[in-house]
Amino acid sequence: MPAPLNSANVRRAPKVLLHDHLDGGLRPQTVLELADEIGYRELPASDAESLGRWFREAADSGSLVQYLETFAHTVGVMQTPDAVQRVARECALDLAADGVVYAEVRMAPELLAGMPLETAVEAMLDGYAQGTREAAAAGTPIRVGTLLCAMRQADRWDEIAELVVRYRDAGVVGFDLAGPEIGFPPDRLPSALAILDRGHAHRTIHAGEAAGIDSIAAALEGAGAERLGHGVRIADEVGEDGALGPVAQRVRDERVPLEIAPSSNVQTGAYPSLAAHPVDRLHRLGFTVTLNTDNRLMSGVSVTSEVTDVATTFGWSWQDVQTVTERALAAAFLDEGERQRLLDDVVWPGYAALGS
Repeated sequence: MPAPLNSANVRRAPKVLLHDHLDGGLRPQTVLELADEIGYRELPASDAESLGRWFREAADSGSLVQYLETFAHTVGVMQTPDAVQRVARECALDLAADGVVYAEVRMAPELLAGMPLETAVEAMLDGYAQGTREAAAAGTPIRVGTLLCAMRQADRWDEIAELVVRYRDAGVVGFDLAGPEIGFPPDRLPSALAILDRGHAHRTIHAGEAAGIDSIAAALEGAGAERLGHGVRIADEVGEDGALGPVAQRVRDERVPLEIAPSSNVQTGAYPSLAAHPVDRLHRLGFTVTLNTDNRLMSGVSVTSEVTDVATTFGWSWQDVQTVTERALAAAFLDEGERQRLLDDVVWPGYAALGS
């Protein structure tokens, strides 16, 4: 008999995470301690439980703009190399304890204004390396790849693209474009895209979260997106009868991975509830759906809770969960040898044990 598809068993299942922001996943206690170390006095609460609740309630505004305002506090306490390293280490440990075997975690180094860009990148890489060593020693091995974000509204794309290429062999797996979609097209600085092209660097682009089909098309055509960060608004071009518009047809046929984060989408007002979210419909229609946390602190979620909630809401089986996991691993910016090792040694055995 298959194991019941509940949170305890989902936690045991090997999971792959493609869309998680480092500055959106801090432990509340860590925020408090880092704030105390640097004399940051702007926090809205003084104990971990109240602070965690404040982040969730403030983010649950129905507005992406207000949701993003909560990052002033997490970024505010991450302005030293030691702080960045600590947050990265804890991120790796927390994801590993949640059953994640491979994760790509993103951060915009330009937001860490208290240090040079290179120092910020190296602090992240050092933290992830330390966390993965500790996780392996604890019997929960994980591999973490770093995605470097450039902010759409800023003009530092070239610098970030150069860092992606420079640190590729040290653990940076690709480039991301984050920030406000509306008014800041993904091809605004073609010189950065040329740097990525010359360096054969991977890229994922935030698109189809706050804006719709035009944003997705621009990410694909203008920026050469290999994956779509969120991308959920592709559902705008899916008819009630399953008929697809031209961009949706392309995304499905070309198997462009969608880094969907349902809880985050509900919080920012894209959809009124999880039950109204199109994640299941897109999955059933054959889109390359992956499930993600986006910001674990702000949404009050884990990978386990996100998978469990979607599976429970839409009646998914272990086969559905495995399919989404395999799609995420196939879409990961990972070398083929390591991808196959994870499939053969971790993912397939893990789901075979749960599903039989």
